[in-house]
Amino acid sequence: MAWQPPQVAPATVDGAVVPLVPAPVPAAPAAPAGPTLNAATVGTFYRAPAPGAPPFVSEGDEVSPGQQVAIIEAMKLMLPVEAERGGRVAEVLVADGEGVEYGQPLFRLASADGAAEGTDESELAA
Repeated sequence: MAWQPPQVAPATVDGAVVPLVPAPVPAAPAAPAGPTLNAATVGTFYRAPAPGAPPFVSEGDEVSPGQQVAIIEAMKLMLPVEAERGGRVAEVLVADGEGVEYGQPLFRLASADGAAEGTDESELAA
């Protein structure tokens, strides 16, 4: 006895057979250009030490290795996020209060000349 695949009737629209095509797969988000500061754990990302307080760092701020730049709450523990490298914060990549995954980029840093590393100067002018 052999197994027979189920028979599927072809799709039709107004009596015409319509070919079945798979739905397009959305593209994965592009990784940010240049060095990033990444999440060391899964949890909820917070930019400030308390609600209503100013953020640890903002775009344009210089950070140095070991400086606290954010907090990730994991299982009711507030874990500091410290910069692994120095540089200027070019972009904050995660919204305050958003869930993050291990290794997810949180901040993008710029090079010493002010341009994002790995980014062409002409792209910055656009």
